[in-house]
Amino acid sequence: MRPEQEIFDELTELCTSPGYIHAIAYFCDRDNNFRYSDEITSEMWHTSSKKPLIRTEISTLIGLLFKNDIDHKLPPPNIFQQYINKTETLLEEIHHAIFAPSLTGLDQNKLADKKDSKLLANSALFRESFFYSGDSAYSFQYRDFSPQKYARDDDWLLANKGFTIQAARDVAHALGRLQDKKSVETWKAMHNTPSDQRIILPGYTFTARELATFAGLDVAMVGKVLAAFAVPEGERNAQFNAINDFNIANAYPLIPAKDDSYILFDTYSLVEALYESPFYWMGADKSYASTAMEHRGLFTEQFSLECLARVFGKERVYPNIDIFESKGRKAGEIDVLVLFGNRAIVLQAKSKRLTLKARKGNDGQIKGDFKKAIQDACDQAYSCAKMLGDGKYTLKDGGSNEITIPMPIKKVYVLCVVSDHYPALNFQARQLLQFQATDSIPSPFVLDVFTLDAMTEMLASPLYLLSYIDRRTKYFDKLMGSNELIFLSYHLKRNLWLSEELNMAVFEDDISTDLNLAMSARREGIPGKRTPDGILTWFPATTLGRFVKEIEAQPDDPGTIELGFMLLMLGKKAVIDFSEGIDEIARRARADGKHHDVAVEVGKASTGLTIHCNNDPIEIAGPRLEGLCRLGKYRAHAQT
Repeated sequence: MRPEQEIFDELTELCTSPGYIHAIAYFCDRDNNFRYSDEITSEMWHTSSKKPLIRTEISTLIGLLFKNDIDHKLPPPNIFQQYINKTETLLEEIHHAIFAPSLTGLDQNKLADKKDSKLLANSALFRESFFYSGDSAYSFQYRDFSPQKYARDDDWLLANKGFTIQAARDVAHALGRLQDKKSVETWKAMHNTPSDQRIILPGYTFTARELATFAGLDVAMVGKVLAAFAVPEGERNAQFNAINDFNIANAYPLIPAKDDSYILFDTYSLVEALYESPFYWMGADKSYASTAMEHRGLFTEQFSLECLARVFGKERVYPNIDIFESKGRKAGEIDVLVLFGNRAIVLQAKSKRLTLKARKGNDGQIKGDFKKAIQDACDQAYSCAKMLGDGKYTLKDGGSNEITIPMPIKKVYVLCVVSDHYPALNFQARQLLQFQATDSIPSPFVLDVFTLDAMTEMLASPLYLLSYIDRRTKYFDKLMGSNELIFLSYHLKRNLWLSEELNMAVFEDDISTDLNLAMSARREGIPGKRTPDGILTWFPATTLGRFVKEIEAQPDDPGTIELGFMLLMLGKKAVIDFSEGIDEIARRARADGKHHDVAVEVGKASTGLTIHCNNDPIEIAGPRLEGLCRLGKYRAHAQT
């Protein structure tokens, strides 16, 4: 196997070849564009390429393009095809070269131990996962969250860049729509062009005036926004000499071209830069850096608060909670607290990122970054979670108002939320996070604001969301996938459940297709199913589904909360059969006036549920139902 640097150098030489920019346009069109005319299905939501390039690979090609003057001349068909073939070969080779060192030093005995779910990952394996793990955010999340993230910084942006963050967001949104339009027009035009003259590049090329006219925006303002995200004149990306080096194409995704035009190969790169780059602009201003950091933290807390409030209601979600000992000494701080029945959520928000040094595979930096971004938040959350319900402590909100916990808390769920895309977050948490779970405080749930947004969008009722969080924490070290959206999508389709005997479940990226389509339909208005076929479509329509809805409306009884959790754990067949059984005994009771019952065993008979339908007074029906439950427990040898 060749050294990684040798392969990278050859890739650099290829990307600076005459007309290579057209090969990049081809890859972007093949792997990023999706054309449709009618409603989109999950089966259609797949790229036409069997081995599509991932976004970090395309970004690498664009970054290497800057190493020399860009030649826009269309290469002959045979040369063009050589570019395509060689690019794919080199990228595959470099992936193998990056992954190979991760196998060095692994304890084979440890790997063979099926009881150990950790791989003893070394820095090389982390480095590979950082580059190839994929994205955890949707493009519209980057675009639409940016105004909220930087609204407090508008004065600085106006003074130093000449535009507000909302104006920049509007330009990015308009550019995405313009490029969609131009892509279709370019594709149609190519059908009437000889194959050796077909050019995709015009679909990615535009001017400030063209964009302003298309969207009805002020051309001067559009020009300022585009200039802020354009590669500086004469830039050669000199520091980009290895796969994990800083690549200027990520910070400045717009490529200046002739006649005052620009080239943008990937709208995702622009909205990601919109979400991330302003912080670095402000950080370079020493007089404003601390203010920018403060605003960043406020955004994460406020955003998390709003996500949870839209599910549980503002009256059950408390921001900025201080915990005091009996003597008045502050013992802890909670960024966001949720109280629902006998369940609580303690959310700690952080705004730390994975540094460039860590991305290069520096083991100490990887662990240091993780400690600042995740471990510290987890430690703080667990410390606070242990104090909830303890009479020695008093909870007060930002206005010094005391918060009363209405009933004993059975479980406290710890959520550690980061504000930015943190590469391979799930993988790092499984390998590095240290905590001591208990029956009342299970394993933590580590996620970013993008996953929190998707969860609270799709699981928009308290029990549905809590049930998922409960299972996600239960399976903390059993699920492996490139990001949390995959697990959420699987849950929406199949109701996430793993047998006790299973040590690990690996989820492929394409599982998230149904969630991707639903979120895009809801946020972008594309023609497709706004709700995936699964627990959100069939369960609410059943009798048990109606039970859950009634339980959510009256969460003050701990027993009914437990019942709601149990019902949501049942499989589809069990729910439908049991619901039909309930409907049948209700019909019989109405018909003959006698009492009827139906029972179901749950979790290999660890527990069960009996429904008793009758016209008797509660003094008679209650003891009879209790007797039926005891009989069912005895027959099934159940625990409860």
